[in-house]
Amino acid sequence: MGPHPAVAAIRLAVRRVLHDILRDALVLSDGRTPPPDTIPRDIAREGGADGPLVLVACSGGADSMALASALAFESRKLSVRAGAVTVDHGLQPGSDQRAAEVAARLTAMGLDPVESIAVKVGREGGPEAAARDARYAALDAAAERHGAAAVLLGHTRDDQAETVLLGLARGSGTRSLSGMAAVSGAHGRYRRPFLQLDRHTARKACLVQSLPVWDDPHNADPAYTRSRLRHEGLPALEKALGKGVVEALARTAELSRDDADALDAWAADADPSVRDEAGELLCKKLYALPAAVRRRVLRKALIDAGSPAGSLFARHVEEVDRLITGWRGQRAINLPGRVEARRQGGRLVIRQS
Repeated sequence: MGPHPAVAAIRLAVRRVLHDILRDALVLSDGRTPPPDTIPRDIAREGGADGPLVLVACSGGADSMALASALAFESRKLSVRAGAVTVDHGLQPGSDQRAAEVAARLTAMGLDPVESIAVKVGREGGPEAAARDARYAALDAAAERHGAAAVLLGHTRDDQAETVLLGLARGSGTRSLSGMAAVSGAHGRYRRPFLQLDRHTARKACLVQSLPVWDDPHNADPAYTRSRLRHEGLPALEKALGKGVVEALARTAELSRDDADALDAWAADADPSVRDEAGELLCKKLYALPAAVRRRVLRKALIDAGSPAGSLFARHVEEVDRLITGWRGQRAINLPGRVEARRQGGRLVIRQS
């Protein structure tokens, strides 16, 4: 008798991602990589002592515990070493003890190395953004320290739907509506195997495997925007529109990502053509670009000049865009990161003060 359907689903999702990681890491002797959906037999053997290290980021919640258990199981079949990282944000009493308990459970699964990292959460961007920034900084550092090929994250289809709705509420454009990518980060470090699975599947997998799960009280705290969306916003949408809202939002993310990727590529190709010999942006040539492409060129230029991507919103880019499309002698525009944009002599000059 095979595993429970929920367990089989999470294992299959992880197996596919591990195959992708192995294929990305492998270069055949003739310089070609294996075709999709194939793994050469020499790297699909039992035991992974010499294989790439894959870490799982585990909070102790149902999604990440299900992911950790699937990684521990599947890594034994492939040339993959499996480890884990749990991050203690220090935002609740006893968080250090809870992190130690999660680390012990991960070690008991056979994961190695297992590391518990305490971080200090700042205030910039609000509590949710600050905690996320601290967490990813810790995960990046752990991946570098251990030489990990990838870090698996337990975001589900439900998380994706919430992310799309948050982007819609901010009016942040196509890229924000595209939600979370299955592969992201430098050199594809972060992988999200569960984006096609719902939260219930992960929780069921934990239940049938008797995996202890910790439910973060912050996830039910109405002080947090995502919590209100999860417990009030999405249920209200499903009541008004019927079941299938989460699936539809996840499909929207996928379609939006395809569009955003194509526009980003167009903007990258167009960027050199709208600059002079000194690399300054030429307003006349920028004006000739389609608005969606032009704004991407502007956003990248602002980030390159020192404006933090997380603090640079669509309204900032629109203000700069008006220096191109609605020039009436406006003053310089001050942007996050002490970046200033002004129109001068037919050029858009972007400088950090």
